[in-house]
Amino acid sequence: MSSQTLLNIETIILDSSAGDRQAVIKELAERLQSAGYLNDEAAFLASVEAREQHASTGIGFGVAIPHGKSAGVSKPGLAFARLSQPIDWGSLDGKPVTSIILLAIPESDAGKEHLRILASVSRKLIHESFRQELLDGQNAADILKTLESAL
Repeated sequence: MSSQTLLNIETIILDSSAGDRQAVIKELAERLQSAGYLNDEAAFLASVEAREQHASTGIGFGVAIPHGKSAGVSKPGLAFARLSQPIDWGSLDGKPVTSIILLAIPESDAGKEHLRILASVSRKLIHESFRQELLDGQNAADILKTLESAL
């Protein structure tokens, strides 16, 4: 699967004013729905929330990678939000997050593809320079280019 099919400039939000975890996940899911990645936003949101209840997806470094596997996903997709104000995510390092990467995986594709995408993004997020590029991107095209380098 190429990064061009996973990413879409329409699913990137800069300076989101979402005030909590649920609000930003909802905002990103709406973008995925509009861009054709979801066929049932409510079902997808339920899968993301179930995953969040299992364990926090706040990986530290100010980043969270919520994700859901659902029949409500038409094709694998990725959405990104950079927050104007950090929010608590129950992260592993106890610090609030400012960057959220939401993964949408079809139920039928659950397994290796989901883990490959998650591993690729996670490896890049270890590097401070990558995280800084996500914070410094001037527009959605800059963020898209940065995210494509992770996939």
